[in-house]
Amino acid sequence: MSGAHAASGASALDPSQLRFLTKGVTPEEVAAVTAVLASAAAEAAAAARDARPQQGTDGWERTQRSLRRPLDRGSGAWRSFSG
Repeated sequence: MSGAHAASGASALDPSQLRFLTKGVTPEEVAAVTAVLASAAAEAAAAARDARPQQGTDGWERTQRSLRRPLDRGSGAWRSFSG
């Protein structure tokens, strides 16, 4: 099974693609092996999704930084206003 099949989920696993080296494998054993491999592939895909790096701030957020100092508040803060 290739990595592309494992990443696409459990539904992509086809039991006919499996080759057993042991002779006389029963259908129940094929089903058990298929279920285990499908579960492992689903867990690997979930781990790969969770391992993606978090995105940083976008360009819009970076340009919204403070362009001037904050306004002073309190008594006498506007005394020099000559508008």
